[in-house]
Amino acid sequence: MIPALRRCRLVATDVDGVLTRGTVALDAEGRRMGFFSARDGMGVTVALHAGLEIALVSGARSAALRARARELGIRHVLDGVRDKRMAVGGLLGMLGIAPEEALFVGDDLNDLQAFAAVGIRVAVADAAPELRARADWVTERRGGEGALREVVEGVLRVQERWESVVHELFDMPAAPGGA
Repeated sequence: MIPALRRCRLVATDVDGVLTRGTVALDAEGRRMGFFSARDGMGVTVALHAGLEIALVSGARSAALRARARELGIRHVLDGVRDKRMAVGGLLGMLGIAPEEALFVGDDLNDLQAFAAVGIRVAVADAAPELRARADWVTERRGGEGALREVVEGVLRVQERWESVVHELFDMPAAPGGA
């Protein structure tokens, strides 16, 4: 795993192709609908409980995205973004987080902008080849299939906090053998 994850305080992610499978569904009025992974929702729940900041960064404007963010308690939603580097950089400045304390999860060419703003670059398994080539980490899971949850778990495991956060959040007894 990547040692720089020890310092990670912000997990920023693209939406279409990372939190969804990349299919854009529209209703009869042309409004975007979202089909989000429940696994990623669990990852967000654990991340927020652990004190990580979560940000959603999307080129599209979507009421479905904003509704999902509200449901999960995500405070930082940047949608309708044309320049992801500037948007993520602005968020880092607002939160007082250094680029090397932030990661971005992406899937396609427009996410290369955001990669330039953070210290840790993550591509989902089915990301564009150009993105995978520039990533520090390529997930095992595809977009819309729990890739963000995989990232959150990876960050918290490197920080040696995964077990304690999960046990605290879900009031689980320790595993047999004291692990």
